[in-house]
Amino acid sequence: MKNTLIIITVFIVLVVASSCNNNSNIVVVYTSVDQIFSEPILKDFEKETGITVKAVFDTEETKSTGVLNRLIAEKDNPQCDVFWSGDPVRTIVLKNKGITMPYQSKIANDINPIFKDIEHNWTGFSARARVLIYNKELLGEKDIPQSIFDLSKEQYKGKIAIANPLFGTTTFHLSALFVALGDEKARQFLTNLKNNEVVIATSNGDVKKRVVQGEIFCGLTDTDDAYEAIKEGANIGIVFLDQEGIGSLIMPNTVNLINKSHNQINAKILIDYLLSRETEAKLAKSCAQMPLHKGIETPENVPSLDSIIPMQIDYEKTSQKLEEIQNYLKEWSEN
Repeated sequence: MKNTLIIITVFIVLVVASSCNNNSNIVVVYTSVDQIFSEPILKDFEKETGITVKAVFDTEETKSTGVLNRLIAEKDNPQCDVFWSGDPVRTIVLKNKGITMPYQSKIANDINPIFKDIEHNWTGFSARARVLIYNKELLGEKDIPQSIFDLSKEQYKGKIAIANPLFGTTTFHLSALFVALGDEKARQFLTNLKNNEVVIATSNGDVKKRVVQGEIFCGLTDTDDAYEAIKEGANIGIVFLDQEGIGSLIMPNTVNLINKSHNQINAKILIDYLLSRETEAKLAKSCAQMPLHKGIETPENVPSLDSIIPMQIDYEKTSQKLEEIQNYLKEWSEN
């Protein structure tokens, strides 16, 4: 009997130890970044560190909103260690709800402070921009819009598209416009778009497809979708809008540590990895993202942030505005 108890005890200890070891070799990441671009980075992290990554990806249609709502629902029982977002504003929503916690990575010391939370709840890296793509077979050079406000002109009626404004970077873009222009002017702009029969696509990828196929003249999307279309051989052009006006919206990726998560040591290792120069170089090559570290060699088609006039943006105010205008955007898109 005594020997049996010893054997059972040893077995339980081994099982518990094995379970602990397995848990210590895991990190859970939720990401709103396209799986085709984010998954290879996470696979490389696994190979280089030996840490197993359990990843949850957003769908294209519910971009950013799906994992955001999941993180909010799991606040009192976090299942995620790291949130890798395609933009800062939803990360700030989480910060304001107490879902994130500070982590200051030394890897990001040389990244411009405007792309970091002053309290270290999030850090930016690898930026995209909101751009206009147009079908070169349908628009001559003199007819290409140069400002977002040109899209309400009669000549583009029924021939422009934006992605569903309730999801992804379109929400971010419109929230930034509300902050930059004020509510009255921003609402008037959206009214003008609606009167000009703007096409509301399901996603940025759907905007890209409609432009490439010639269903519409042009549409708003992100630089990664735009350069992916060119890589696929599409005859499209890209415009950084309002370079003589309010500027183009620059959208850094952000990464943050989830409060009271289970694998915080591994989470910090992953955060450092995502913020590294090597990761920025990979994202520049795979999806034309613009590095925030200085001096990173990039493909010829990737513009330097120094060559783009950016929209002046307060990420905190934009995050607050994003929540304020959700009902308005829902009504606007459905009516």
